Amino acid sequence: MARQRLREYLERERINSEQSFRQNTAPAITFRQQAEWWIASLRARKRRPVKPATISGWQDALNAWLLPHLGDKLLADVSNKAVRELVEKMSEAGLSAKTIVNYVQVVKLVVASAVDEEGEQTYPRNWNHDFIQLPVVRKDKQRRPTVTEVDLMEILSNVKKRKYAMLFALLPGTGLRIGEALALRSTDFGPDCRLLHVRRSLWRKQEQEPKTSNAVRVVDIPEVLASELRGYVSGVSGYLFATAQGKPLLQRNVLRVLHSLKRVGFHAFRRFRLTWLRKNGAPKDLERVWMGHASEEVGDLYSKLKEDVAFRQEWAERIGLGFELVHNGPQKAAARETEKVA
Repeated sequence: MARQRLREYLERERINSEQSFRQNTAPAITFRQQAEWWIASLRARKRRPVKPATISGWQDALNAWLLPHLGDKLLADVSNKAVRELVEKMSEAGLSAKTIVNYVQVVKLVVASAVDEEGEQTYPRNWNHDFIQLPVVRKDKQRRPTVTEVDLMEILSNVKKRKYAMLFALLPGTGLRIGEALALRSTDFGPDCRLLHVRRSLWRKQEQEPKTSNAVRVVDIPEVLASELRGYVSGVSGYLFATAQGKPLLQRNVLRVLHSLKRVGFHAFRRFRLTWLRKNGAPKDLERVWMGHASEEVGDLYSKLKEDVAFRQEWAERIGLGFELVHNGPQKAAARETEKVA
C-alpha cells in the first residue's frame, strides 16, 4: 500500500517524468544567456523569418526591463512567480497594459526557445495569467490618433520641401505604411501613375519584404493625386523619397519634419485613409486590397473584384482623396509674386 501511494505521488508530482529529467539534467543557464542566443538565432531562422524591426523591438524590451530584472536568474527559475513580480514592477512604473503584455510575451519566447536535442522544451511552462496578474488590453481604450482634412491642409500648406509635401500627400491618399512609402521607386508606378505596386519596405535604410504577404499589392490612385505624382516621378531615379546623395530617407528624420508641422505619427495617415474608404462605402474587397489587410472570410478568397482593374479605378476615382492638395513651395511662391504684380 505504501509503495502504491509513493508511486501515485511520484506520478502526480511528475518527479520521475521525462520533463523533470530534462530539467534536472540540463546545464545551468541564465535568462540573459538564453536571451542572447535566442536573439542571435532569429536572424538566421528559415521558417517564418522575423523582420529586423521586430527583432529590434524585442531587443529593446530585453534591454529596458527583462534583462535588468530577470537576466541573472537561472532559466529554470523564470516561473509564474518571477513574472508576476516583474509585472508588478512594470505596473508600478506606469507602463501601459499593451507594453506589459508585449514584454511578458518576450519572456515566454525566451523560455520556450530552450530545447533539448530532440527539440522538446527544456522548461515547459503553463503560464497562469490570472496569477501573474497580466493586464487585459482593451482595444477600445487604446489611443489611436488620426488626422482630419483640416490637419492635412495645415500640414501640406506649411511643409517646405517638395519631397515631404509629396510624401505627406501620398500617405493619406493611399494608406501606405511609412516603410512602404520610403521604399518606393519610380518604376513601382504604372505609366500614368494610376497604379502603384507595393513590392518592398524599408527599415533603417535596409530593404525587406512588406509586413505581410497581403501587403504585397496594387493600390489604385485617383487622378487628382496621380497628376501630381506624374510631375514628381518624372524627375526622379532610384528611391522616390531620398537624400541629396540618393539614399533613402530615415523614418526618424521624416518624423522630425512631420512633428514640426503636426504632432502625429505616420499611422495617423493610414487611419485617415481607412476611415475615408469606409465613409464612402468602398467594397470590402477593395478596402482590404488597397490597405494590405488579410481576408476575413472565405468569400474574400473567392471574390475576383481585385482583378478587375477598371472596376477598381472607377471606385478609386469615385472615392477620391478626402482632402485638398495644396501647391506649396516654388509654385506657391510664384503665385504670391503674381498677386503682388497684379
